[in-house]
Amino acid sequence: MTASDAALFPPEIESFREQIDAQLDEYSQLDSDCPDRLREAIRYCLLAPGKRIRPLLVLTAARMCGGEIRNAMPAACAVEMIHNYSLIHDDLPAMDDDELRRGRPTCHIRFDEATAILAGDALIPLAFQILARDTQPAGVASQCVVALAHAAGPSRLVGGQADDLNLQFAPSDVESLERIHRRKTGALLTVSLELGALTAGASAEYRNCLINYGKHLGLAFQIVDDLLDLRGSQAKMGKRIGKDAVLGKQTYPAVIGEQASEARAQEMALAAIDSLGPFKDAATPLEVLARFVVNRTQ
Repeated sequence: MTASDAALFPPEIESFREQIDAQLDEYSQLDSDCPDRLREAIRYCLLAPGKRIRPLLVLTAARMCGGEIRNAMPAACAVEMIHNYSLIHDDLPAMDDDELRRGRPTCHIRFDEATAILAGDALIPLAFQILARDTQPAGVASQCVVALAHAAGPSRLVGGQADDLNLQFAPSDVESLERIHRRKTGALLTVSLELGALTAGASAEYRNCLINYGKHLGLAFQIVDDLLDLRGSQAKMGKRIGKDAVLGKQTYPAVIGEQASEARAQEMALAAIDSLGPFKDAATPLEVLARFVVNRTQ
């Protein structure tokens, strides 16, 4: 994240990022039975500089619902671990075949393909171990585990990725595209907000508002990702650009055009913000985050 991007976030959110990074560092120390090379690969990916949008959503939602940051931190770290596992695996030659992530060599390039697979594999149980062990009370921990498992599973994150791969070089329409990205990109963003609400003991009304916000935010995020892959800067993005066209992926600019994609992203961001009505002034951090997502340069 650049200094100009970071300045778009309120100071409160910036303080959350520092706490998240410190806790991820602690959680990824691991014990002596974890092989050194595997530990190094896990920490290389998990602690790489990043926007931390998903854990920021967990903590911000918890605060908005009257919860304590310390109670939501395990969920914030767990969702970031799941996100990072998905990035490691997405970068593999059998998937998107990327050599650069966050301005650094991807895990399989820095280490090797087998180590990258194992590092991604290790982050999944580690995420659920932390979520189940450190979230209190036990009933809330159970709800969080179920929510994150569903969001990361075959009907959401993994299913969306499978459809994305299967539709390469195939004709598509905007409805099919949005169905993919509500799952591939939107599921983890949405569950991040749900986890924050769960740890805060939020009402059903507040949870539903946050889930609706997340669904719209996820689509806005993906549309901007597609636009940046088309015309962004590799230096700013920290990853290879232009790869979607090479891989034959169906993107919003390819299906509806650049101008319509820009308008759709703005529409989704405004719909996300409109979902936050019951929170009134407490919604400001998420309003700022929605505007950041559609105006980001990386």
